[in-house]
Amino acid sequence: MLDGRPALGRMIPALTAGTISAPMTTTPDVLIRARALTKQFGALTAVDGVDFDVHVGEAFGFLGPNGAGKTSTMRMIACSSPMSSGELSVVGMNPTKQGAQIKARLGVVPQIDNLDAELTVLENLLMYARYFDIPGESARARAAELLDFVQLTDRANDQVEPLSGGMKRRLTIARALINEPELILLDEPTTGLDPQARHLVWDRLYRLKSRGVTLVITTHYMDEAEQLCDRLVVMDHAKIVAEGSPRELIERYSTREVLELRLTDATRASLNGRLDSVAERVEDLPDRILLYAADGEQALEKIHAQQIPIESALVRRSTLEDVFLRLTGRTLIE
Repeated sequence: MLDGRPALGRMIPALTAGTISAPMTTTPDVLIRARALTKQFGALTAVDGVDFDVHVGEAFGFLGPNGAGKTSTMRMIACSSPMSSGELSVVGMNPTKQGAQIKARLGVVPQIDNLDAELTVLENLLMYARYFDIPGESARARAAELLDFVQLTDRANDQVEPLSGGMKRRLTIARALINEPELILLDEPTTGLDPQARHLVWDRLYRLKSRGVTLVITTHYMDEAEQLCDRLVVMDHAKIVAEGSPRELIERYSTREVLELRLTDATRASLNGRLDSVAERVEDLPDRILLYAADGEQALEKIHAQQIPIESALVRRSTLEDVFLRLTGRTLIE
């Protein structure tokens, strides 16, 4: 996971009161550029020759299951893990030679919150600001603004430990913004949160994106990727297996609709391929059967016409989960 520790000694200008400004960038187009990027741990290849670009102002995602190589890629971008081979440029600099300078311009939200439980909510932000030599008055103004942004103003003087998981996550995001970074790295930003907390975190990230902040997000939640990412790559077994916007990937690798069927074991055993003519593609999962078709209701009518007994049926739109299943032959979370 990312450690979120910044470099020391960079002076950050104060914000205009009451605003969260989009970060200044030093490159006109691409903030991150990777070519044949590889990370090895002994005989294990965690990232296997991946290519990608992250453009200024976009929300870019790495979608894949645990162990796919997402976090290892993020750690190389964050200059917390050296690459084994390939090329990598972050905010126009070389992580191998200019790691400290790059870290000073990043905001990092690690997979597991590493807040100081012995400090208050406000003190966590003020302490972090000292890493960047932000003057005390400016740090307090910035911290107050960020607490308002993540809806924690009323908890400013509370200890961190009793906070809910969602509150800790929002505080970690606020901390990552203290230095007004031009690039924010978020490793599994909502893992372990309940649905309400997840949606609140999504709202804060969406607001940042709408203000032109560049976000790089790893996730294994397909709905999170669809909600937040302008463009993403799908990773599996250390490789990138597809790239595009969520809608482009769905249109490229799946059908418009999916019919989900639940059948008894006896019915499934007696199908003998009768579903093959009903849809463009059939996926037989342990708990259900997925039929991929342009019109799910029409596919269901064909099944009724064959008098196949059904326990339950659901017609839905295709998602990135279906894309991943098509590309890898397995579900995103197994």
